[in-house]
Amino acid sequence: MEHGGGHEIGSHKLAHFAGLTFNLDTLTMTWITMAIVILLAVVATRRIELRPRGWQNFLEMAVVALLEQVEANMGAKGKKMAPLIITLFLFLAVGNELGLIPGFTSPTNDINTTLGLALMIVIIVHVLGVKNKGLIRYVKHFFEPYVPFVIINIIEEVAKPITLSFRLFGNILAGEILLLVLGMLVPYVVPTLWLAFSVFVGIVQAFIFTMLSISYLSNSLQDDHH
Repeated sequence: MEHGGGHEIGSHKLAHFAGLTFNLDTLTMTWITMAIVILLAVVATRRIELRPRGWQNFLEMAVVALLEQVEANMGAKGKKMAPLIITLFLFLAVGNELGLIPGFTSPTNDINTTLGLALMIVIIVHVLGVKNKGLIRYVKHFFEPYVPFVIINIIEEVAKPITLSFRLFGNILAGEILLLVLGMLVPYVVPTLWLAFSVFVGIVQAFIFTMLSISYLSNSLQDDHH
């Protein structure tokens, strides 16, 4: 099933190096997404005005909304995680929308991208947990409230990156495929409506991934008495 520009959604251009396989199209779209995020940040902050307008106003609204969520869920300790949370949301929002442009695909329609981001969050969660509570206290909380609960707690930890990555990957890939199918079956009106809805879905999915990440990170920053 070809996307605009001749690329088939779900298939990847592969390169092999040192026994590893790389999805070249995913890497290309990831770098393009990062370049767009950096460009948007530069444009928004190049001429900062006391009364923001245009792109500066839009970006400030998004950043303030995310900072409020970080502070409400993570407290004062969460401020140091704000740059990561804001960058993560901007990357996901831009990456999700990139696939709606003919000739481009979303880097988030590749499970390798979404799983990599989810694993990054989970690793940070455990590092912060050990740093905040100490190794022994952090390991001990897996055996609470009773020792047999360790199995359930471990399954929960394993399920976090799986659910986080597959939710985003499935929604973005399905949206791009459905857009192409509708374009072939009922061109013009319906694909245009679905395109507008996909813009909304891309933002929502970026927000859900970011909010779940905030939730996981907040648990590792909480003290036991909270």
